[in-house]
Amino acid sequence: MVEWSYMAARKQVESEKIERVLSRNVEEVIDEGHLRAALLSGRKLRVKFGIDPTGDKIHIGRAVAFWKLREFQELGHAIVLIIGDFTAQVGDPSDKLEKRPFLTAAQVKKNLKNYLSQIGKIIDLKKTEVRYNSEWLKKLNFQEISELAESFTVQQMVERRNFKDRWDAHKEISLREFLYPLMQGYDSMAVKADLELGGTDQLFNLLAGRKIQEHYKQKPQDIMTNKMLLGTDGRKMSTSWGNVINIVDAPNDQFGKVMSVRDDQIPNYFHLATDVPEKDIKKYVDGIKGGDNPKKVKEILAFEVVKRYHGEKAAHVAAENFTKTFSRRETPDAIPTLKIHSGTILPVDIIIASGVFKSKSEARRLIEQGGFDVDNRPWRDPQSPLVLKGGEVLKIGKKRFFKVVL
Repeated sequence: MVEWSYMAARKQVESEKIERVLSRNVEEVIDEGHLRAALLSGRKLRVKFGIDPTGDKIHIGRAVAFWKLREFQELGHAIVLIIGDFTAQVGDPSDKLEKRPFLTAAQVKKNLKNYLSQIGKIIDLKKTEVRYNSEWLKKLNFQEISELAESFTVQQMVERRNFKDRWDAHKEISLREFLYPLMQGYDSMAVKADLELGGTDQLFNLLAGRKIQEHYKQKPQDIMTNKMLLGTDGRKMSTSWGNVINIVDAPNDQFGKVMSVRDDQIPNYFHLATDVPEKDIKKYVDGIKGGDNPKKVKEILAFEVVKRYHGEKAAHVAAENFTKTFSRRETPDAIPTLKIHSGTILPVDIIIASGVFKSKSEARRLIEQGGFDVDNRPWRDPQSPLVLKGGEVLKIGKKRFFKVVL
């Protein structure tokens, strides 16, 4: 009797974990009924996720899928991580407004240097099958590529939203971009994936995987898309726009960046960037609707994000540092305003406009050395434009503060 009760309780816990993996932060599942049955059957699945090292840092938006992989891993499923060392050179066109540059093998190798150490902060790499898709994509010949291409039409490609937008705007679309879904789909066949994860912007590529598996007489993979985390300015999180929070950012940087997130994105960040229980998220969101100060709720959010990647102790220190700088007003009481004429501006140009430096080389050096902050978060890339809404506090050097006015 005791053993039966234990087994029933264990089965209930397992069932609850499966419901969570199928629902939290999930946008769509194809085919949900098939996947649910497979999970409940106890069969161990090969769960695939691919990532192209187009940059050297992974931001918390891309990490959403890794946390979902971790859930599958904790349920005992086999995680197959595809590092797109070949596809990174080609460039994924998903949701891109411009043609992506063709990366060199040397650039990809450089980006890969610390990739696995970052991913290892989330999933257990010792229990992960890590594959590089150059292993099979380099071997394809024109005959095989032509046969794969027969599964798709030009109309299907052009009707993709991002391609259609570029076509209508008379912007270039490279033929190699049309080939990208074939490559990602071929990855699924190569590793015999049962399930593939990806963002909502990846749906076309994920569906291509099903087609190509069927072409090779494999059972088509199920698909799970995760909801997308927007950048700190409300646009898609993108390194090129400077609106990202990286998983390896220092605790103070992470905390400050979360505090700069738009108030309307607080619920999404709680859901997608933390493991705070749903009932607690509802309490915080209802509190804001009832008149609670969003800044106070955002401080809780920032604490949870930092705790997730750096631990609770580091999160407390980051929160205290933020309080010292802003909440206790250790910035000057009277901050001079800085009028700018455009909400999008390079950091070098805004430093020149402030009058602190007259030389762009001096301004660039200050930025690279960490001497330029936006709302208490260092901005170290002189090439990434700032997207300002007005009201931001800029710290230039050690003692100069300005409040942005548009």
